[in-house]
Amino acid sequence: MRERLFEIIRKEYRQAFREPRMRFMLFLPPVIQLLIFGFAVNLDVDHGQIAWQDGDHSYESRELLSAFQASGRLEVTAVPSSDRESQALLDSSKVDLVVHVLPGFARDIHRGRTASVQLLVNGSNSNIANIVAGYANSIVGRFASDVAEEQTRERLAHSMAPAALHIAAPQVNLESRVWFNPELKSRNYFVPGIVVNILMQVTLMLTAMAIVREKEIGTMEQLMVTPIRPIELMLGKTLPFAMVGLVNMATAAGAAILLFRIPYRGSVLLLFACSLLFLMTSLGAGLFVSTISRTQQQAMMTTFLIFQPFFLLSGFTFPLRNMPISIQYLSLLNPVRYFIDIVRGLFLKGSGVDVLWPQMLALAIFGVTILTLSAMRFRKRLD
Repeated sequence: MRERLFEIIRKEYRQAFREPRMRFMLFLPPVIQLLIFGFAVNLDVDHGQIAWQDGDHSYESRELLSAFQASGRLEVTAVPSSDRESQALLDSSKVDLVVHVLPGFARDIHRGRTASVQLLVNGSNSNIANIVAGYANSIVGRFASDVAEEQTRERLAHSMAPAALHIAAPQVNLESRVWFNPELKSRNYFVPGIVVNILMQVTLMLTAMAIVREKEIGTMEQLMVTPIRPIELMLGKTLPFAMVGLVNMATAAGAAILLFRIPYRGSVLLLFACSLLFLMTSLGAGLFVSTISRTQQQAMMTTFLIFQPFFLLSGFTFPLRNMPISIQYLSLLNPVRYFIDIVRGLFLKGSGVDVLWPQMLALAIFGVTILTLSAMRFRKRLD
């Protein structure tokens, strides 16, 4: 059995690397995904463009402007003098935000009233709008806190009671610390997910196409009449692409660490162990596709129909908690969801088996079930 299995694996490697289409699918799609999500896809907003409309022209409004300019996150690129000019800037998407200081801003501050600052946000891109608006609210909030503190000191200094000079205004000191991704880089969130997508895409599609190719060119009947048992043929057709998937996964993980500087805090052995658990699902799905497809084109379309829902419902791009409750329950049947949680936990948190065991158990259950059912169907088709 060992010799027959070895010959099938060697034949599969020869055929895969000899055919241009297979060589293309082995290496180019993973490289393109890694480069696009590593370099091009970036949800961070480091330099938002804002317009400053000053309707008060006071010392206090200029101090607020200085606070915006000193933030390092927002750049004042336009100074409109009217509401019409501000609207034109938003309509043309030349700015992400318009800060409008209303008339009477300084007067209201000195009288202890609520001073108004209007933020007009360009909501055509909701991600940028939320981030820029958050920056602006934070700056205005710090400015208001500084003004309130200054007014408290002035009142205490002019108080008639001598004891009042020793009274300190109560303060709340807020200190925040971001765990696992201190710089809040979206790249650290996306790139580990690419490792999962590469492993699934390569093993799912190539396993299905490798078996369908034998049917399409008419060599499957020749294999069936040889002294090869169905289990040997199944292993010989799936193991090569499992190895290719692991190599691509290791290459992607290495590029994430060395090229994109994504921190990796977990166990390398645990990453490969969980990858093997996930391989049972992807290889099983590839076997299933091979039993229902007659041509390589059908296999490609079927794998796309399987891969796309798994991808969208995995939490790779869109947070699952933002989806409807029914969709969240549906995503529990998605093995990609659990593997993405594992890979991100290993990369960013350094999680171990004590934390990841529920996801690993789910992968094992899905993998054994899907691989067993697909293998039974595959063997039945051969018999």
